[in-house]
Amino acid sequence: MAEWSGFRPCACIAVDAEAYGGKNDRRQSQTQHDLPRILDGAARGAGLDRTQWHIQHKGDEQLAVRPLDGTEPRLVDDYIRHLVAELREYNVQRVPEARMRLRAVVHQGLVELADNGFAGTAVVATARLLTARPLYDALAAHPGADLALLLSDDVFRSTVAGGHTTLSTEDFTSVTVQVKEYEAAAWLWVPAPAMASREPGAAQQGKHAAPAPGEPAADRPQPAAAGGPLISNEYRGDHTNVTNIAGPVDARGAVFGFGSAGG
Repeated sequence: MAEWSGFRPCACIAVDAEAYGGKNDRRQSQTQHDLPRILDGAARGAGLDRTQWHIQHKGDEQLAVRPLDGTEPRLVDDYIRHLVAELREYNVQRVPEARMRLRAVVHQGLVELADNGFAGTAVVATARLLTARPLYDALAAHPGADLALLLSDDVFRSTVAGGHTTLSTEDFTSVTVQVKEYEAAAWLWVPAPAMASREPGAAQQGKHAAPAPGEPAADRPQPAAAGGPLISNEYRGDHTNVTNIAGPVDARGAVFGFGSAGG
C-alpha cells in the first residue's frame, strides 16, 4: 500500500449500510463480516485493486481514500455497477430483514494521511454527503433498490457530465445537501432493481419482472389474469420470421420456439 506525506488530490469513497442500528447482534456481526467482502468483490470485478486503497473501518461504514490516478470514471461507473451486482446476488438469498442496502458517496479533494485517520475538508465533505437526507429518502422511496449513490458536483462534472462513463446525466437527479455547516450541490442516482417483483407487495399487486438492460419493454411477459394460467402454450403467431445467421453462435441458455402460421 502506497504511503504519502502532506496533502494529495484523492478520491474519497464512502458506504454506509441502511438500518444497521435496528438489526440484532447476530445480524450486525454478519453485516460487518460481509460488507468488506462485497466491496472487495465489486473492486475485483471492476479491475480495481482495493489493497492499494487506504480504508477506515467503522462498523457498518467504510471510508476509502486513494490518490487520483485517472481511473476515477471506472470508480464511478464500473465499481458502482459491480457493487450493485454483488448486493443483488447477496440479497436474493436472504429474507428482507437480512438484506444489505447501501448508501454510497464519491467525492474528491485534498487529503492527508494523519495519525488517527484522514485529514482534510474533502473527508469532512464526504462524511456530510453520506448522511445527506436525499440518500435516506431515495432508499425509502425505492424499496426494491439495493443501493443509492450520491456524487459530489466536482466528481459528477469531471466523470459523468464529461462523457467519461457509460452513465448519462439523465440518470442523475440534482439535489442540495445541507448537513450541519456543509451545504453543496450533489447528484443522486438509484440503480434500478433487477426485478420489480422484489419490491414489497409486488407479487400481490400483480407486478411483473422489469426488463433486463437493453430488453425492449414490448418483449416482456405480461402478467397473467387473476386465476388464469401462468403459462400458455397457445401459438398465436400470424406469420413466421426466419433469421439467417452466418458463423458460429453461442446459444447457451437460449430458448428456441417453433410453430406454424396455421397453429
